[in-house]
Amino acid sequence: MQITLSINGETRSAEAEPRTLLVHVLRDHLDLTGTHWGCDTSNCGACVVLVDGEPVKSCTMLAAMAEGHEITTVEGLARDGELDPVQQGFFEEHGLQCGFCTPGMMLTARALLNENPNPSDEEIRVAISGQICRCTGYANIVRAVRWAAEHEAGATAGEEAIA
Repeated sequence: MQITLSINGETRSAEAEPRTLLVHVLRDHLDLTGTHWGCDTSNCGACVVLVDGEPVKSCTMLAAMAEGHEITTVEGLARDGELDPVQQGFFEEHGLQCGFCTPGMMLTARALLNENPNPSDEEIRVAISGQICRCTGYANIVRAVRWAAEHEAGATAGEEAIA
């Protein structure tokens, strides 16, 4: 069947069987390989994308079910050549090591900050609790999200001062 999806602000189409998971359409048909496929059991969270702004494990969603929804992958975080503050935070605070869980972590963090611009460390930990990182011990990931929250708040305050 033909599947037409809105991904990162663009309309994209692919031919896939009705039973094809969103993660496979993203990676195998649309070459959006930033979405990682990890565990085959929906436990690891490496495949998280945003569906209408909410984190969803793309290994649990049929691609056909994503029609009519806005999908954001890690490739869609940066805007006009500028890293999203979450991406910059992961860089600044060394929030990754092997990088396998990083795209899903970043998208989950983006959803959290969209909902709660100033989360506590505990709220950050709860938000990312559905994802497994085997390398970092999570401390740097929490610091990366905190960095993003602080820098977004600073940017917003600067914009308000200019207006």
